[in-house]
Amino acid sequence: MAPHDASEPEYVGFWLRVGAALLDTILMMLLTAPLLWYLYGPAYWHDPSFDGGLADLFIGWVLPAIVIMLFWLARSTTPGKMAIDAVIVDARTGARPSARQFLVRYVGYFVSSIPLGLGLIWVGIDARKQGWHDKMAGTVVVRRRRTPPIKR
Repeated sequence: MAPHDASEPEYVGFWLRVGAALLDTILMMLLTAPLLWYLYGPAYWHDPSFDGGLADLFIGWVLPAIVIMLFWLARSTTPGKMAIDAVIVDARTGARPSARQFLVRYVGYFVSSIPLGLGLIWVGIDARKQGWHDKMAGTVVVRRRRTPPIKR
């Protein structure tokens, strides 16, 4: 593998992003599972006919969307991406994406997932490592640039 040209962004590939997503999923479960247990008890996981209603919809879908959007808006990343030193940037300018781009990117996850996850797998074959959600939003995931320490 050739050394990375510092003038070009280092796009984050499929397997690193899978690892980041797994970490984010585990952290989200640590947030949502206790809430679900508190509200519904073991029936939530053991009774196939159980219907959690609006609280279940909020905890399982809305709360994770809010948490992810807040991380993106505040830091342009999630805890999983922080662990691999990655950040989401505008694909054209390299700047922080707009709130609209983040919203399109989040909705794009569902579009990317519907056809057998092909839009997510696309990260592994695209030259800039963009999934369909990235292409829809005009974003890329890159390694955060670090400045070398000043030598005295």
